[in-house]
Amino acid sequence: MHIILFDIDGTLISSGGAGKSAIEAALTETFDITPDSAGVPMAGRTDRSIVRDLFVQNGLENTEVNWTRVLESYLRVLPNYLQQCEGQVLPGVVALLDVLRTRENCHLGLLTGNIEAGARLKLKYYGLLEFFSFGGFGDHCYDRNDVAREAWDASQNLVGENAVDQKRVWVIGDTPADIHCGRSIGANVLAVATGWHSREILETEKPDLLFDDFSDPTRFLQVLSEVDFCEG
Repeated sequence: MHIILFDIDGTLISSGGAGKSAIEAALTETFDITPDSAGVPMAGRTDRSIVRDLFVQNGLENTEVNWTRVLESYLRVLPNYLQQCEGQVLPGVVALLDVLRTRENCHLGLLTGNIEAGARLKLKYYGLLEFFSFGGFGDHCYDRNDVAREAWDASQNLVGENAVDQKRVWVIGDTPADIHCGRSIGANVLAVATGWHSREILETEKPDLLFDDFSDPTRFLQVLSEVDFCEG
């Protein structure tokens, strides 16, 4: 049995900046400001940590009340920005997901910094939601490694505790943070250079596999099959 955990932005889809635009619009709507987001990194981080930093940068209190207000606004405006920003599903993604879900011993989940409701809106808009049954999300976690542990716990609830050993767990993402959080739970890591980070930067973090995109995922599928064969 394999557990395969996918990041969303830069890995499965490019939203054309819809998430960033929606967060900024939510801050404007909630606090009547023109938010300053310069210098606040967003790739590979959780929504919770991004909004915390935006609060600090714009002189707002990082409270549960303010977080909830921004969250409600963000979820309200995100669908409009998904339409306006003209993103896309990244190359080879649908074909890879189709192949993986036909394998009875593969469980596909999410390991994303997006809040769960935002992740669902994005994946539904791009026709990918049906592939995923569990995951870890950025609703409560500031640290991406904590999201990885949440995703791991969700997988254990799905398949049973200790039902899968670590060499059958894969984290797939486009940033160094995805590689680091995969290592934090003892998983294998497949990095894909379809996001903000170059192949060269990702290579320095030593993922187990590194692809330019998913146009030809043959090697990954071979690795999964080799593990099955060796333990069959």
